[in-house]
Amino acid sequence: MRIGGRSQIQGFAGIKLPFLRRRGLKSPADKNQGHHNRTRKCAVKMESHDRLRRSLLKLPLLAALPAISSAKSLPLLSDNTQPLPTGNSMERTLLLKNAECVVCMDADRREIRNASVLIKGNKIVEVGEARSLPDSADEIIDLRGHIVIPGLINTHHHMYQSLTRAIPAVQNGELFNWLTHLYPLWQNLTPEMIHISTQISMAELMLSGCTTTSDHLYVYPNGCKLDDSIEAAALMGMRFHASRGSMSVGKSLGGLPPDALVEDEAAILKDTQRVIERYHDDSHGSMLRIVVAPCSPFSVSRELMKQSAAMARSFNVSMHTHLAENDSDIRYSREKFNMTPAQYVEDLGWVGPDVWHAHCVKLDQHGIELFARTGTGVAHCPCSNMRLGSGIAPIRHMCDAGVHVGMGVDGSASNDSSDMMAEVRQAMLLQRVGFGPDAMTARQALELATLGGAKVLNRDDVGTIAPGMMADLAIFDLNRMGLAGAGHDPVAALVFCNPGQVAYSIINGKVRIRDGQVAGIELPTVLRQHNQLARKLAG
Repeated sequence: MRIGGRSQIQGFAGIKLPFLRRRGLKSPADKNQGHHNRTRKCAVKMESHDRLRRSLLKLPLLAALPAISSAKSLPLLSDNTQPLPTGNSMERTLLLKNAECVVCMDADRREIRNASVLIKGNKIVEVGEARSLPDSADEIIDLRGHIVIPGLINTHHHMYQSLTRAIPAVQNGELFNWLTHLYPLWQNLTPEMIHISTQISMAELMLSGCTTTSDHLYVYPNGCKLDDSIEAAALMGMRFHASRGSMSVGKSLGGLPPDALVEDEAAILKDTQRVIERYHDDSHGSMLRIVVAPCSPFSVSRELMKQSAAMARSFNVSMHTHLAENDSDIRYSREKFNMTPAQYVEDLGWVGPDVWHAHCVKLDQHGIELFARTGTGVAHCPCSNMRLGSGIAPIRHMCDAGVHVGMGVDGSASNDSSDMMAEVRQAMLLQRVGFGPDAMTARQALELATLGGAKVLNRDDVGTIAPGMMADLAIFDLNRMGLAGAGHDPVAALVFCNPGQVAYSIINGKVRIRDGQVAGIELPTVLRQHNQLARKLAG
């Protein structure tokens, strides 16, 4: 509709969506170009807004968010806040010296033996043979007998589900059965539960080599907010893509979730805009980005999918949802929309390099070709797909077609683990079961979890060990029982064998795990709290 010479979208409950007016989006039907365009007036306003936000970088961050790399998305701080110290405090050097092997995942896929990596501040400045790099730095870690890889990237998770692992009633159910039994438990989630479960999930991920993670939070009962996850991530120091999920179609409207667990669509859009404006940081090396993420075709309306896409593109943020996970998912799409899942998301404009879909186990040939042509990403979750009996996703076929594929652990209750390296191994093995013993090599599987994940999340600053990239590294001790006898190919051994937990994890230039110990939190205390809350939630 046209009002006052401007195009507006009528929201739910008669609410006009201000983000479209402010960002200059022409209409939700403009799927491919409108979301990338800005009017001159809007550009000037945004430039001014960004200058204001950048000025906040001179101020220390809120105590609740110590690890976020930019203050551009935080509220204004008090007048008595003191500036950050100047000098070289942010340019400390860290030398990772004499590693058995550094797996670069660069354009040449270099694997450098007897190698070192020099880090300055939060970036990699040099990588190469140890003899070619300096011998001095502010801190030196001797990595004889260790292998260094890019930090693994988790593209799909539901961290709150670490509270409902191995619930007896859902141990043997498929997706829809599993969900309908767990929804009543999730109705009792609290902000404290979201915070603690995020910390535990991230600790588990970090210990398995993960340095960048997404999380798809789509349930918000009892005052829960995405902020609860964001604050926990800041404490853990992980690079975080926080997805503002949503469910709006309950049982009474033909959806799967109970009505008590869905939200009003106008409220969903309002809160999504709030967290984008407050937290999203699209700068190079950002520690925190917001993702717009309606849960699934069977839990949100067509209109919410369209308006969510319009909002995401008006703010230039990524979009994420579940798609084509199992046979029930396919059947629902055909009965409800008279379309395949791929046809449905194409019709809604939910394809493109700013979109990635979780699972895609049952993605058909049309869908694979569509995703390859449009740059749409896939989060592959092999353990979850096996746990729920969903099937074998045709990942080999997707990769050959040019689809961007990353790895995801999925929810801790549909996997019962959050081990990224175990996920890499399972991806390799499952493709071999489905498509032959040469369907996926160890190195190809490792690439999905590094470079592949970076492409899916639209990042060009992680996933590779190279000068100018962010210093996100996972380091494994090769002298472990699980790797005994595999020294002739330590890279493949990480995937074929059992590398165990990392010896070191470096995120944004900071050592977050040292000698297997997680820095920054009292893990035994948090674990105890987590288990108490899990017992309370399960009843």
